[in-house]
Amino acid sequence: LPNQGDLIKAFKSFSGKPQEKRLPSAPMHPIVYTENSDRPQPRFDVDINNGMSVTVSRLRPCSVLDYKFVALGHNTIRGAAGAALLNAELMYLDGLID
Repeated sequence: LPNQGDLIKAFKSFSGKPQEKRLPSAPMHPIVYTENSDRPQPRFDVDINNGMSVTVSRLRPCSVLDYKFVALGHNTIRGAAGAALLNAELMYLDGLID
């Protein structure tokens, strides 16, 4: 079972193929972890990295699932539209579309 420090390190160091390939729409840090106990909040955090990152905070122990936390992402920009754009950029780089 990982400890809280391990989870925070994983959040902060996470990157994927879009970051590896430096896709134009990919944020350098797709997950932004903050220690603030009053975050994430939509009015402050939803547009972080042009809406393409997810803000995570309030990591705490949970008696059922080991840990719980709050995550906030922009449903349209990071979700539907942003994911479609990242997929298209990745498919173009991989030669699947012209």
